[in-house]
Amino acid sequence: MRKLLTLAAVSALMFSSPAFSAEEQKSEMTVEKIVHNANRVSYYQGYDGKAEVSMKIVDSKDRERNRELIILRRDELNPSLPEEKARKDDSYCKEQKIYAYFTRPADVNKTVFMVWKHLTKDDDRWMYLPALDLVKRISATDKRTSFVGSHFFYEDVSGRSIKDDKHELVETTDNYYVLKNTPKDKELVEFEYYKMWIHKDSFVVVKSEYYNAQDEPYRVYEVQEVKDIEGYPTVTKSKMTDLDSGGYTVLTYSDVEYNIGIEESVFTERYLRRPARKYLR
Repeated sequence: MRKLLTLAAVSALMFSSPAFSAEEQKSEMTVEKIVHNANRVSYYQGYDGKAEVSMKIVDSKDRERNRELIILRRDELNPSLPEEKARKDDSYCKEQKIYAYFTRPADVNKTVFMVWKHLTKDDDRWMYLPALDLVKRISATDKRTSFVGSHFFYEDVSGRSIKDDKHELVETTDNYYVLKNTPKDKELVEFEYYKMWIHKDSFVVVKSEYYNAQDEPYRVYEVQEVKDIEGYPTVTKSKMTDLDSGGYTVLTYSDVEYNIGIEESVFTERYLRRPARKYLR
């Protein structure tokens, strides 16, 4: 836990503009509120966003591969509010669209991964493979598989629905809420349960451990850097480790922007083959 406590001390200095008001932080925190707030901070800050991402993939023999991509995101606005107010309503965590465009190396250049995230049914996922000029649908059964050869899964990129798990608060420390999350349908996943360490002030998930049927951790997600960007606590460096193989992947985020006005038309099949260049510069 030493690494977690160190991160907490650093993040406390960085979050000069907290994501949650003092009243929200002092109110009684039920499991439902903790999960909702963590989901909100992880995936719904601002009504849209953009980031450049560097991906370093290291295998068990310390062989390294690198990829670079740009991720765009756009959230559904609250239809019950005027548009100006809806753009400021981060609590409305509903439908969402994600577009990931790969720029390097040459063998993945122009590859696109796109997600339409739903709440009441399986997400829609597409992968465009430029070498074959092929748009491939990614089935729900593939969401727990490797994302472009990394140690992150497709579901890690778009986010796991909070409705898919039963959530239990198992520990509260000075700095963290520790949750145990058990899948409601174990046939759809490879893990028995996973634990999350959620920072109490920012609600950033700083660590997740996935456990197998033998009650042993086999996969670990860790946040290595957090910055305050436009008032949002933002993960700018994270690591996913496969404890069985010893390999890991590090994601580093740069040039992160929020609320830039990305057009909804970008997140359509047309733009898989013909990317919207003005958002990818």
